[in-house]
Amino acid sequence: MDILNKKVLVLGGYGLVGTAVCRELLDPERNRAPREIQIHSLKAEESQAALGELGGEAEAVDCTLTTSHGDVFGLLSDEPRIDIRAQIGSLEDPGLDGYRLYRLLVESKPDVVIDCINTATAIAYRDVFSAAAALDREIEAGAPSAETADRVLEALYTPRLIRHVQVIWAGMTEAGVGAYIKVGTTGTGGLGLNIPYTHSEEKPSRTLLSKSAMAGAHSMLLCLMARTPGGPLVKEIKPAAAIAWKKIGYGPIRKKGGAIRRVEAEARPLGGTLSTTLGSDAGDGYRVLDEPMQNVYIDTGENGVFAYEEFSAVTAHDQMEFVTPEEIAAYVVREIEGHATGYDVVGALDGSVLGPSYRGGALRGAALERMEELQEEHGVASIAFEMLGPPRVSKLLFEAHLLRRAFATMSEVEAASGEKIRDRLNQLIVERPAIANEMVAIGIPVLLDDGRLIRGPELLVPADADGVEVTPERVELWATNGWADLRLANCEHWKRRFERIHRSWATIADDDSSSRFHRNADFWDHGGPIHPGRVVGWILSEEEGGKRIKR
Repeated sequence: MDILNKKVLVLGGYGLVGTAVCRELLDPERNRAPREIQIHSLKAEESQAALGELGGEAEAVDCTLTTSHGDVFGLLSDEPRIDIRAQIGSLEDPGLDGYRLYRLLVESKPDVVIDCINTATAIAYRDVFSAAAALDREIEAGAPSAETADRVLEALYTPRLIRHVQVIWAGMTEAGVGAYIKVGTTGTGGLGLNIPYTHSEEKPSRTLLSKSAMAGAHSMLLCLMARTPGGPLVKEIKPAAAIAWKKIGYGPIRKKGGAIRRVEAEARPLGGTLSTTLGSDAGDGYRVLDEPMQNVYIDTGENGVFAYEEFSAVTAHDQMEFVTPEEIAAYVVREIEGHATGYDVVGALDGSVLGPSYRGGALRGAALERMEELQEEHGVASIAFEMLGPPRVSKLLFEAHLLRRAFATMSEVEAASGEKIRDRLNQLIVERPAIANEMVAIGIPVLLDDGRLIRGPELLVPADADGVEVTPERVELWATNGWADLRLANCEHWKRRFERIHRSWATIADDDSSSRFHRNADFWDHGGPIHPGRVVGWILSEEEGGKRIKR
């Protein structure tokens, strides 16, 4: 993708890699000349600091720098309970407009999004383990609290990661983003389960491994995103080493937002409780001075500042070693421009996973042929058992089956009026109740044209049917999602559907025997019976947007 005159949104633009990415985009020797770079950070002061640092370089290449800030994992509402419901509930609650990331994307409308936020860390360091342990203790004591339960719900990793991916995909699709590239993480800086930097007394800590688990899950979700039609180009660069550095200097050492203060301490007898041994205030063995601890440091960005010997140990041979943010930035921008760097994780996953095989394709025909023989032998029609989900798939298969019973061929359905289709289908259910009984046995009810419903003991849609008020709007939703709908409007929809299928192959020349077309007249068995599986496969690909784009 050509970056010339494009708008680029850099998420985490103040960070170590984000700043390097901006500089790579603004390099006058590369002549990329983006129209605008929007720097987004968690805090307003971070975005402003990046603006001050990069302003001169942007001006030199006539690029406009803009800023924005806010938590991209959060909602516009700061109410904790709303946030919890948003992560574990439906995407429609509170609705896409309630997510800060979605609003950022649709309002800024970037051509390219470069995501330098450490997503795995932001999600996994919520520490579900300590929250769950606290809840377990309360349950054992017979007094679990809503507050502790909320801590567990708020810390759940997987729902939050899934929701983040759904929201960013929806926002980029709505905004018309052309390319999305993620700077990810391995979680352990390239080391294995033997990583010595544990962040706790465990080796390695469960929280750290959660970070790696989320990093891997995120890569797989990005792979799925890349295979989804209608969205941006998706890539991921995943550094597997320590990233350094932003600055080397001497001065106050800061940790968790504040400076470490100097302490003067004296030896005390070891005894009693640990708190009385160590002391708890001035005069109990130590004195905290009103001055910061100052020393030589190296600033590694999001990972904080390291002392000389710390940096020496962490980056030693056979330890994390390190990679510079400038290298990462160069690979990121080159991937956007279409150069194969060899470091795109999404491309690696896409090329290494085992897809459909020749043997599988060859044996598929044999399997279907044997099942057809058994249907003939036992006098049954094998339509759906509701194993696939959602119920809409079974509903569509049964509706196509009913059309096959009533009309036999797609051509007959095309030639009939909507009223004739409706009357035949309703008559078929009345005259052959066994067909409806097979449907309701798996939870798919039948909605007749007169408004009556044939149902069994289980109802898949809605899932929580007990006590739900029946309204016209809800009936329409339920009929779409999982009821066999024999009303006029749906019958007319099937007629139009078959007409569209007909048009898809009718323009193919009779003498075109090339490999260009898969679904031709022979595939549809024109003049032969309706094949529900083939029809619904086409619906899932063409109407539902579920087409496989990687073959």
